[in-house]
Amino acid sequence: MKKLIKLLLLVSLLSFVGCKNVEQSTSASTTENTETKATGQEGVVDDTSARNIVQTAIGSKDHTTLVAAVKSADLVTSLSNAGPFTVFAPTNAAFDKLPKGTVDNLLKPENKEKLTNILGYHTYVGSLKTEYMQDGQEFDMVFGGKVKITKKGDKTFVNGSEIVASIPTANGMIHVIGDVLLPK
Repeated sequence: MKKLIKLLLLVSLLSFVGCKNVEQSTSASTTENTETKATGQEGVVDDTSARNIVQTAIGSKDHTTLVAAVKSADLVTSLSNAGPFTVFAPTNAAFDKLPKGTVDNLLKPENKEKLTNILGYHTYVGSLKTEYMQDGQEFDMVFGGKVKITKKGDKTFVNGSEIVASIPTANGMIHVIGDVLLPK
């Protein structure tokens, strides 16, 4: 059942990304079709609403690589929608730990599917707060399988990477980590 839900989520997320808003106007003498770029939740800007996961990440100087990856994988709209989502967000330094050229290679259009899978392994459908995570608990991620939670004193780890900060957003939770999680 969970796999079916994940598949439906993926299909709906991809359909949101692929949709474009078409505006048609008719006058007495002509019919004109005007195509406009779709703006979903990522296009909402005001002074009173809390920022979503993507808006929060864009505002972080420590997550520019993650933001570039999310944009390259066309996941901005998906991660801007209502959710809730939990994203284990590697810092720029975490991406720097990968072998030289790995990030540049993943950002190439021909590697979009692989990049999407890696980012999906950092994303959980639901809002996970560290205070509710239990030692040994596992969570099914959007792609790539499960991550395992470890507790050591007051520290929480996901697949051995410490959660160094937790940031609530309008559509879920960001947990900042110091490593890129790779599906096993």
